[in-house]
Amino acid sequence: MAIVQAYTVPHPPLAVPGVGQGQERGIQKTLSAFEEISVEIAGLAPETIVFITPHNVLYSDYFHISPGSKAVGDFSRFNDRKTRLEAQYDEELSAEVIRLAEGCGISAGYLGERDAKLDHGVTVPMWFIGNRYSGYKTVRISQSGLAPSEHYRLGVIIAEAAEITGRKTVLIASSDLSHKLSRTGPYGFAPEGPQFDSAVADALSGGDFLALFNIPHEIRECAAECGYNSLMVLAGCFDRRKVRSRLLSYEGPFGVGYAVASFEPGEADKNRNFLEQFEKISLDRANRGRESEDDYRALARRSLEHRICSGVNLPLPDGLPDELTGGRAGVFVSLHKNGLLRGCIGTISPTTGSVAHEIIQNAVSAGLSDNRFDPVSVSELPYLTYKVDVLSAPEPISDPDQLDVKRYGVIVTSGYKRGLLLPNLDGVDTVDEQISIARRKAGISEREPVKLERFEVIRHE
Repeated sequence: MAIVQAYTVPHPPLAVPGVGQGQERGIQKTLSAFEEISVEIAGLAPETIVFITPHNVLYSDYFHISPGSKAVGDFSRFNDRKTRLEAQYDEELSAEVIRLAEGCGISAGYLGERDAKLDHGVTVPMWFIGNRYSGYKTVRISQSGLAPSEHYRLGVIIAEAAEITGRKTVLIASSDLSHKLSRTGPYGFAPEGPQFDSAVADALSGGDFLALFNIPHEIRECAAECGYNSLMVLAGCFDRRKVRSRLLSYEGPFGVGYAVASFEPGEADKNRNFLEQFEKISLDRANRGRESEDDYRALARRSLEHRICSGVNLPLPDGLPDELTGGRAGVFVSLHKNGLLRGCIGTISPTTGSVAHEIIQNAVSAGLSDNRFDPVSVSELPYLTYKVDVLSAPEPISDPDQLDVKRYGVIVTSGYKRGLLLPNLDGVDTVDEQISIARRKAGISEREPVKLERFEVIRHE
């Protein structure tokens, strides 16, 4: 057997009566859809249900799979101390997922468990399923900080592991949508919230997984969603296969988007190779960006490509303009792949003899020495785009009122600790946010006094 059905469901704890205490009646569409899929799952009688959750431990470069033979969960943190659930883990299926992931170069495994208790991304759908069906085994897999394409590849692996082990498997993508749908909601409003939810609902109802790939990262971030990558795992389960998709419900009465949808596999279809299609789109986008490069971005790209392909730094090219070779400045170089940050390293003040040398140095460091990411590989080079920020000399300021998040970057200093944030960044809308993020980057608490400096940048993107 393989994946016989997949569902995307939300995970509002208040949907469980012991938590909601009557508030659950405000999401009746969601409750009715939960009931429908619970009956459907009972009719399918799967041996194993795989849950993809955004609320267990999350690692930036690793898919955590819950270890052991079983786990329990409850809703005590939501003031329901009576409702309790237990899961028996399918150790054979989870081990096969890990084996296949390792063979594909995807980091996944049992290491790093921080809390063995089932999280509400799992317990909420489990509670509804348990009203109709029991006796199944479970695999619990956390989202990661890896790219959406890696989550899609994990879905391909899960489907293959189910096939190899012969498990009759259902997959549950636990995924709330935007948390920014209402000014009266707990998370406030952003116009990207309804935009994101509309795009997802359209994609789910039509089984159009390429449309999921094409939702820009900036919209996802501003929408404050928590389930997008669960959906990408679900999509990967049906790579090169037709699906019968049904959007059973969508609503957002509490300022958070809740969608319930079902996906039934059909016959093989080589044209539904959405990851390959998206990678082609990304490659075309990167090529178009390369055609419009100025001297700064071209130098950053050539510097990293030369270092990775030859093992030595790029010699200073002939014919560069005087502004690159005749002046000195701090420089930040950022790399992006498929719209996501892939590395960023910079210098606040000049450390080399020219802006050009600064770019060469920092482009290599951004690609190979940013400890938030693995080093860039040769195969990734064609998909990368580059941004170069040339900094003005920092100037001290006495008051945050002298900052403007669009115009000025900020440097915060407390003793030997120093943090910087560039100007005009997506998702940073106020001076308070700008200073707070710079503090966190430097490890400076909100209680510590800081000296402030501001600077301007000339951005090449």
